[in-house]
Amino acid sequence: MAPPRTIVAPLVLAGLALAGPPALAGPLAAGTAAPPVRALAQSPELWATVDVCNSPNHPHTVGIRGSMPTDGHPHDVMYMRFLVQSLDATTHQWVDLGKSADSGFVQIGSAKSTRQAGRTFEFKPTTTSFTMRGLVEFQWRRAGHLVHLASRTTTARHTSLAGAEPKGFSAATCTLT
Repeated sequence: MAPPRTIVAPLVLAGLALAGPPALAGPLAAGTAAPPVRALAQSPELWATVDVCNSPNHPHTVGIRGSMPTDGHPHDVMYMRFLVQSLDATTHQWVDLGKSADSGFVQIGSAKSTRQAGRTFEFKPTTTSFTMRGLVEFQWRRAGHLVHLASRTTTARHTSLAGAEPKGFSAATCTLT
């Protein structure tokens, strides 16, 4: 499997949608300088994981959760976009599944502290098995302009503050049948 993909670039973009409340993971210490862009991209607090995979309470469902660190600017706003990808059995390439498996950018809160958020995607049952993973795109925006951008594919062994089923579940991929 390919290593997590990261893209970091300064850009300009207008703000988008509001979503439910994220979980907080801790504020930036008072007087702490904002991390440079490279530090954001390499932060252990920047990750994505599959936290629900065809569980008894959520059959035919894939849950994706992301974590993003503060950029040190408390007035910046953080956004995440959750996408589900499927492994093409013929080409062995990951492909996006389209609009029904794309949350669009979701506002998760201010950049005062590291935050987590997630989305679940339900799929119709099928007789064929599909291996899926998540891709989370992260944005830090200031006054409606994009100032940092990163993305991660899902990996295992992360701690979700909410939503994992069963509790503590974290995987790189999910196979649905």
